[in-house]
Amino acid sequence: QVQLVESGGGLVQTGGSLRLSCAASGRPLSGYTMGWFRQAPGKEREFVACITWSGGSTYYTDSMKGRFTISRDSAKNTVYLQMNSLKPEDTAVYYCALRRAPDFAVAVDGYHYWGQGTQVTVSS
Repeated sequence: QVQLVESGGGLVQTGGSLRLSCAASGRPLSGYTMGWFRQAPGKEREFVACITWSGGSTYYTDSMKGRFTISRDSAKNTVYLQMNSLKPEDTAVYYCALRRAPDFAVAVDGYHYWGQGTQVTVSS
């Protein structure tokens, strides 16, 4: 069983930055993919970015490319999401997720484990 715990959310002004962290425990992550999703009130959960654990290859949804950066620290079993130039429309609960395969996936049902989420609020 894998446990994912997110942290780093909070309130930030438009144009500000936040770095989210997701610590994974329970088993080695080699061969897996970690992803970030977000869900705004009244909207479906949407893909943000993912990273393959072994190779560190990354994939982003187009609208966030250039502002968000996903990375991982293998020694800490932690994945990060650096978010810059934040906008009010980035306000959402951000979730990290684990996919038991070493490839990219953008669908919610492509991931097998989920964290509890961390709230990000961007004020105008």
